[in-house]
Amino acid sequence: MARKVSVIINAGSGLGNDDTLLERLRALFDAAGADADVRLARGGAEISAAVETALARQPDVIVAGGGDGTVSSVASALADKPVALGVLALGTLNHFARDAGVPADLEEAVRTIVDGHRVQVDIAEVNGRTFINNSGLGLYPDIVRNRERQQKRLGRGKWPAFVWATLAVLRRYPFMRVRLVVDGSERSRRTPFVFIGNNEYRMDGFAIGERTELDRGQLSLYVAQRPGRLKLLVLALRALTGRLRQARDFDALGASEILIESRRKRLRVSTDGEVSVMTPPLRYRIRPRALAVMLPEPARPDPA
Repeated sequence: MARKVSVIINAGSGLGNDDTLLERLRALFDAAGADADVRLARGGAEISAAVETALARQPDVIVAGGGDGTVSSVASALADKPVALGVLALGTLNHFARDAGVPADLEEAVRTIVDGHRVQVDIAEVNGRTFINNSGLGLYPDIVRNRERQQKRLGRGKWPAFVWATLAVLRRYPFMRVRLVVDGSERSRRTPFVFIGNNEYRMDGFAIGERTELDRGQLSLYVAQRPGRLKLLVLALRALTGRLRQARDFDALGASEILIESRRKRLRVSTDGEVSVMTPPLRYRIRPRALAVMLPEPARPDPA
């Protein structure tokens, strides 16, 4: 029986997706022997509605075609469900696709969705909001918010807006005081940022920001302690030379649950690049192997 697939393509991801891409995808899925329904969605509301429509169709796989925000939106609806997630890396950065091993080539990605290996991976959540990559407080949500403002008001592209937003936020360089409870162990920090990853992120060398495993059942926590701009630069240099974890003013911890308390009544929190306002305390937890994803068949060892 042909695998039943629902494909949702974000029209705004990457350089933009259109009906030409949809026709190509229909042809690729047809050639792979799948029963595929391929649709274009414009924006978050349409993506959410498309997922609900797809679930009613009872497919084997729902495919997210776009960047990390699109994949995260679809993944959140599929957590703890029998329907698997398929991924077409059509965004700008595609962190989840890269870390999971999803082929960048469109034809190979389609074959993976139709004939690949079903793998259970972890997802994480904060106050009930799920994320597949990471969440942040402090500098990063401020940069994202400033970048979006520049894109809307000044019409700047994503990368120029990101650069200008980073400079603007670093000029103010705000600090926050937080109390962290990491698997029951308490610590207080005054810091410009807190970063929480779904599984461990590499923080050393030129592979910084990558994950090698998505199913260890662990959150990763990274916090810089009271660094000025110069000390933050020193931390960056330590990361590139493989000595970041030895820095006395940088915490890198693993946990299954993290509680973050603050005297502030509201905190801006990023989850997979989307910024929302939440009321402390922030409760982070890992949900082990809660998401099924279609990935390439694992390589078989050469016979002896």
